[in-house]
Amino acid sequence: MKDTTEYPFVTLLCYRCRITAVSFALLISGCAVGPDYVRPAHPDVKNYTTDTLPTRTVSSDSEMGASQQFMSDQNIPADWWKLFSSESLNSLVDESLRRNPDLEAAQASLHESMENAYAAEGSFFPFVDLNGGPTRQRISAESFGQRMPPGSVFTLYNASVNVSYALDVFGGVRRQVESAQAQADYQRFQLEGTYLSLTANIITATVQEVSLREQIMETQHLIDIERQQLGVLRDQLKAGVLTQASVLEQEATLVQTEATLPVLRKQMMQKHDQVTVLTGHFPSEERKTILALATFHLPENLPLSLPSVLVEQRPDIRAAEEQLHEASANIGVSTAHMLPQITLTGGYGTSASRFHDMFTFPAEIWNIGAGLTQPVFHGGQLLHEHRASVAAYDRAAAQYRSTVLLAFENVSDALHAVQFDAAALQEQVKAAQVAAKSMDVIKQQLQVGSITYLALLDAEKTYLQARLNLVQARANRLADTVALFQALGGGWWNRPPLPERATSGT
Repeated sequence: MKDTTEYPFVTLLCYRCRITAVSFALLISGCAVGPDYVRPAHPDVKNYTTDTLPTRTVSSDSEMGASQQFMSDQNIPADWWKLFSSESLNSLVDESLRRNPDLEAAQASLHESMENAYAAEGSFFPFVDLNGGPTRQRISAESFGQRMPPGSVFTLYNASVNVSYALDVFGGVRRQVESAQAQADYQRFQLEGTYLSLTANIITATVQEVSLREQIMETQHLIDIERQQLGVLRDQLKAGVLTQASVLEQEATLVQTEATLPVLRKQMMQKHDQVTVLTGHFPSEERKTILALATFHLPENLPLSLPSVLVEQRPDIRAAEEQLHEASANIGVSTAHMLPQITLTGGYGTSASRFHDMFTFPAEIWNIGAGLTQPVFHGGQLLHEHRASVAAYDRAAAQYRSTVLLAFENVSDALHAVQFDAAALQEQVKAAQVAAKSMDVIKQQLQVGSITYLALLDAEKTYLQARLNLVQARANRLADTVALFQALGGGWWNRPPLPERATSGT
């Protein structure tokens, strides 16, 4: 075997390998400037509400009237919307997960951030570049104190390999990679948040659309009754047994009720369009609609996460934490910028005036060197950038605490809503039952002639208004149950993990 000293490039590579191995070992075991990130402590909170909530809600003998029990030891399923037992609803959710562009954008943002994290990791390794090509040139011999015949032009062929490596002595590169990875994790939880919001929004909007459709039907029945009442009053006015004021009062009542119908229709079409767009379609496209609240099943066992684990389950809290992590790493990056930067460089190649001489020993060229850069005066730029990174960390810490507080507020509000919705439905059921009994009694009295037909119309109007209130109360129970699942994080941690990274390139 020949001595490697005859081949400076081989010697250079062996030397560089040793330097790289030592540097990498220092990189792994050494300390990096800036603070080491420490996850915020979980809030020391035992309950979501100041008052002690019952373990189950009240019940009523009605659709959506089942008692709901809070199960603190039960996990939230990833496909929690299937607890509503509606195949039509499941189809809408599945379609939205396939076609919604916001979800696609969030997925693309995650892939983008992961590729950026990969790109940042490239700074751990030497940069190797190949250069080569012919150059046609003429030089000035006078610059060397010599004379050259006019028109002395020649072609220079060259090819080289250049290597450069920035030693991460103070861990600035490590902090940059840490920051990029935190940004990727932030996008991951943003994706989970988009997923959760999409599923919750499409269920809530569907419930509201169905509720509004039923409210329109009940309102139309109410308008029919009021029109009959108005007709009876007008007949009585002609007979001289009633004053004009009573007729005008009934006309005003009818007009007020009729005025609610366009508002309800507008709201229903807005919800219809919202659901259509959430499923990735244009509002003008036809889609299958859910026709009645009765097609939904109210979940009776509601998983209730402990306050101590809520910060692990809420995607928005996890995303805010990764922003805090990123801000912490950026303090180290700004600190490293104020410290010396050491770079090792080397190159090997050939240079000759004739192409067939390029790979001969006399044409061989090589270089090796090291550079040290210490910032001395940058007009205060580096100092203020460092102070800005510290302020950014303080901002991220405050935003994290705000996100945690808002999350606990969401759960508290949802728990109270579920509890009081059940009580409200119970009262509305009683009101509807009383109105129905009253109407039956009045019908019997009308048959024996003890009351007028107008009294029956009043009773029917009261009963229809009670039914309208029932529709709203049932929809509230469904919508606020959805809100509770959303407030608790939606069970994304029980879903198979999303693809971690896109394919890494060069």
